[in-house]
Amino acid sequence: MQEGGSSGASISVVIPAFNEANRIGPVIEKARDLASEVLVVDDHSADGTPEVAERLGARVVPNSYSKGYLGAIKTGLLSASGDVIVTLDADGEHDPRDIPRLAQPVLDGEADLVLGRRDMAPRVSERFINWLTRFRVKVDDSCTGFRALTRDLARRMELKARCTCGTFVLEANSYGARIAEVPVTIHAISKPRTICWGHLWQVGYVLRWLLKPPATDHGAAASWRGRPG
Repeated sequence: MQEGGSSGASISVVIPAFNEANRIGPVIEKARDLASEVLVVDDHSADGTPEVAERLGARVVPNSYSKGYLGAIKTGLLSASGDVIVTLDADGEHDPRDIPRLAQPVLDGEADLVLGRRDMAPRVSERFINWLTRFRVKVDDSCTGFRALTRDLARRMELKARCTCGTFVLEANSYGARIAEVPVTIHAISKPRTICWGHLWQVGYVLRWLLKPPATDHGAAASWRGRPG
């Protein structure tokens, strides 16, 4: 385990997982060398995912029933102890070696939320949500699951939506969070890309945020912001 850089701030890696026993191992092994703790939120798996995670040294936080991806992210953000919290997927698509690149702007006090920008979102629905989100926040990949944020911001996030696409960024922006992006590596994995019908509902949540007045009281936001550590 490593501390989060020269500031002495700690980094928690949160990995939401559901039936990923066959793929989560390498993710944990790489992440644990780059973080103070690796926290796996097990979303009621039935394939031994929590046992694999515990054997590899991760701290497992189980959901008592399947809450879905968004529910697992909520659990992880509230349970992580680090000054900086990094979320990434359990299936190996995200490269844990990008964790320092994501965390550094937060550790340096330059950003409150850093997004891991993909070259292109795989689904048309994600690209549409990205387009909508840019009307409020000028980022290229608001649907990424690879991100770093301050613990204070993590504790404040309510995440009332169907998933994190668009709304994670828009909610953080509403609190006056400074948002940045860095490019990340995406690994091709054997995973079906079906139509995500939930994004039809998610578009509605994004539009609700866009209809709200933009955040203007950034002075108030500064009261909870601060350099980690």
